Amino acid sequence: MCGRYASSRGAHDLAAHFDVAEPPAQELPPSYNVAPTDPVHGVVQRASVRRLVVLRWGLVPSWAPDTRGAARLINARRETARDKPAFRAAFARRRCLLPADGYYEWQRDGTRKQPYYLTSRDGAPLAMAGLFEVWAPPGGERLWTCTILTTEAADELGHIHDRTPLLVRPQDWARWLDPAVEDPGDDLLVPGVPGTLDAWPVSAAVGNVRNNGPQLVEPLVPAPPFPAPQLPAPLF
Repeated sequence: MCGRYASSRGAHDLAAHFDVAEPPAQELPPSYNVAPTDPVHGVVQRASVRRLVVLRWGLVPSWAPDTRGAARLINARRETARDKPAFRAAFARRRCLLPADGYYEWQRDGTRKQPYYLTSRDGAPLAMAGLFEVWAPPGGERLWTCTILTTEAADELGHIHDRTPLLVRPQDWARWLDPAVEDPGDDLLVPGVPGTLDAWPVSAAVGNVRNNGPQLVEPLVPAPPFPAPQLPAPLF
């Protein structure tokens, strides 16, 4: 799964990278600890125009009576998204790209969990495959929400976590975003693999949503070993 990620680039930088016609009026601050229900940037296509919009992470289906289940729908499994009622309509008509510097996964070691940061080797933003919905309560303001598609991790990354976000390659962005294409095909969705991603352990501080800043993505420096005890010199 993907439960936290980093997104530090501004709207204008993202608009240029993803060939967006106009950046959104709302500029989100950099975040190195994006958490469920946070506002995030998303690339969508409506009426043949590619736009950069602000979405809330955690999908609310259009038919939902309220938003209480959003935090449980931050990820959609590739294997079932086409058929599950919560994601079926969005997969057919409302696909998006969710830009990220990188994302975090936790590796379990007994009772301890070590966070890792995974990011593109070439430094370019990741284009995570996403779905979005527009929820409109009676007489209320419309809420744009999203979820990230995930799949089984490649063997080389599976030792960190068994699920990983799906990525969309630049040459496939147009087909993935096109709302006229109901089924863009599985070949567009690729898991991150070694050679394209780098991964390293980071501080457990990322586990607290109140912590933020570039220090969260820095490689964890191992603690120095304890010095060997000094034995007293022999008396004779």
